[in-house]
Amino acid sequence: MSPIKPASDVPFDAEVPLLIVGAGAAGLCAALAAKEAGAEPLVVERDAQPAGSTSLSAGLIPAAGTRFQRAKGIADSPRLFAADIQRKAKNEANAAVVTAVAQGAGPLIEWLSDRFGLPFDVIDNFNYPGHSAMRMHGLPTRTGLELINRLRSAAEASGISIVPERVVETLLVKPDRRICGVEIVRGDGARERIGCGALVLACNGYGGNPDLVRRHIPEMANALYFGHPGNRGDAVIWGDALGAQLAHLGAYQGHGSVATPHNILISWAVIMQGGIQVNIEGRRFCDESQGYSEQAAEVLRQPNGIAWSVFDAGIASVARQFEDFRDAERTGAIVTRESVQALADAMHVPVEAFVAEWTKTEALKAKVGQDRYGRQFAPEQRLAPPYHAVRVTGALFHTQGGLVIDAACRVKRKDDTVFPNLFAAGGAAVGVSGSTAAGYLSGNGLLMATVLGRLAGQEAVQVAR
Repeated sequence: MSPIKPASDVPFDAEVPLLIVGAGAAGLCAALAAKEAGAEPLVVERDAQPAGSTSLSAGLIPAAGTRFQRAKGIADSPRLFAADIQRKAKNEANAAVVTAVAQGAGPLIEWLSDRFGLPFDVIDNFNYPGHSAMRMHGLPTRTGLELINRLRSAAEASGISIVPERVVETLLVKPDRRICGVEIVRGDGARERIGCGALVLACNGYGGNPDLVRRHIPEMANALYFGHPGNRGDAVIWGDALGAQLAHLGAYQGHGSVATPHNILISWAVIMQGGIQVNIEGRRFCDESQGYSEQAAEVLRQPNGIAWSVFDAGIASVARQFEDFRDAERTGAIVTRESVQALADAMHVPVEAFVAEWTKTEALKAKVGQDRYGRQFAPEQRLAPPYHAVRVTGALFHTQGGLVIDAACRVKRKDDTVFPNLFAAGGAAVGVSGSTAAGYLSGNGLLMATVLGRLAGQEAVQVAR
């Protein structure tokens, strides 16, 4: 099936002013914004129920200058947030888009809270790598499933039409590259054509397309894929056929701490509070605190692609706010022992090597020292029994490359002009992480989904009219 077709005189089965492809966080935020602006959007979703990559995340959205931060005495600003994004991305991210998301994140959080009742608060008992302030906003369960369910409920309460089990296969295009509609395959195999005044692509990246992953991210070709299987790269494929600009296709968000064989995400709080990772030889192998995204490849480079995350009871009490961590405890993924030697035995790593590594690291913490990898430790990060460990591997969560957009989420052509009525948000658009996994600042995925989803909905309404 061709990804694009010339528009013809064949009539549409239905026509809508605004069509949104994908009912994840990006698509639902776009729909809520469009409805608020007076439009009647239609959201088409591949699955029987909206979930997407959002449902597999911790549901945390970074935002600066919110009232939730002020209530806890956290000083922050969009300017500082933008600087953090660019620092992590090595200044490779589009400056206009970075400004748009950094400035729009705070209003987005307060809009979802005030308008739709999402009960956000700020995580204030640990900070994520690369953030200069505590700015991760989450819901009570700290799960993406709660976030997507609340967004879906808000959309349904607003009277937004979400049509499930519809796979968009082809874009119908006029000679001026205006999108006039799409061809859809329904769950029963029947085909239909829907016309639109404007189109928002909110269908994520290509992490679920092994061929594209092998082509663009060979280092993760054999990694565990921890994203949604429906992320087949449709937006990239359509954009390529349309002549759109694509950028940073080798960028992605990985995670270096997925419990194996349980396939449960382990919060990076276990590392940031003073935990370490060792390989099956009982040795540390890098600065774990740089970021969980780049740590995925570091773990996969170890023997058997395995590492152990090691921490203590105090850190576990912080991580326990996340439902995933509690699930890991319930399933027996967390090993607990009263001594370092007993922990090494339970991990099946060489005791002498592990104890030596542990002793060296704890000594560095006591004297505020820096290790051979450049990681800085502090006395408050010293570990105390009982000790915990969890066997982990590295995983691919979602891709960060995609369609190049301007600050209004309009997709750009190769000549740097924009398509008349095509918008992209979330994983369909190129992220603000630069060209590598190391450029991913914690929360960038949901930042691009929610903030740009809202912006795309607002802007697309103007074009659809």
